[in-house]
Amino acid sequence: QVQLVESGGGLVQAGGSLRLSCAASIRTFSSRAMGWFRQAPGKEREFVAGISWSAGIPVYADSARGRFTISRDNAKNTVTLQMNSLKPEDTAVYYCAAHRLTWATIREDDYDYWGQGTQVTVSS
Repeated sequence: QVQLVESGGGLVQAGGSLRLSCAASIRTFSSRAMGWFRQAPGKEREFVAGISWSAGIPVYADSARGRFTISRDNAKNTVTLQMNSLKPEDTAVYYCAAHRLTWATIREDDYDYWGQGTQVTVSS
């Protein structure tokens, strides 16, 4: 059974940091790209960051570039999103997702497995 379990969300003040982790029970984890998406209240889910199967050049949304860092550990089947300099507009539920293929893309439809999400709240 495929499972993606996010952790590390919480409440933080603006300017602070959080580290999100995703533990994946996918047999093909090391051959899949992985991504993080988020959904703020009243908004559609949006791409945040993605990383290829080999942890090559990551892909970031403009809103995340320079503040967030995505990484993965194929030996542990985990993917991490380090978020620094957080802003109130980063408040959202953050989802980990497994891509169908090896190279990260920004399209939600390219990801076929999703976690339940973890809440990140940034206070001003």
